[in-house]
Amino acid sequence: MPRAVWNGATLADSDHTIELEGNHYFPPESLDRQYFLESPTRSLCPWKGVARYYTIVVGDQVNPDAAWSYPHPSPLARRIRGHVAFWGGVRIEDV
Repeated sequence: MPRAVWNGATLADSDHTIELEGNHYFPPESLDRQYFLESPTRSLCPWKGVARYYTIVVGDQVNPDAAWSYPHPSPLARRIRGHVAFWGGVRIEDV
């Protein structure tokens, strides 16, 4: 089961991630929301649409914009709607 880990905390784990462009997108219900803060950051992918970001906070450690999601993806990327992917030092482990 893939899980996202940062600073000793499991941010998400699921047997139902979607792999796309080398990233695991975790379903929204698999997230431990206590670690996520909405960020004002947005970016545009030409084929997926507008991504919104989350800052990860574990204890007193802050990882700005370390997670992202496509709440309203383009029709080509509809299968990742609402799923969350990670970067910025967040490790994806397979347990």
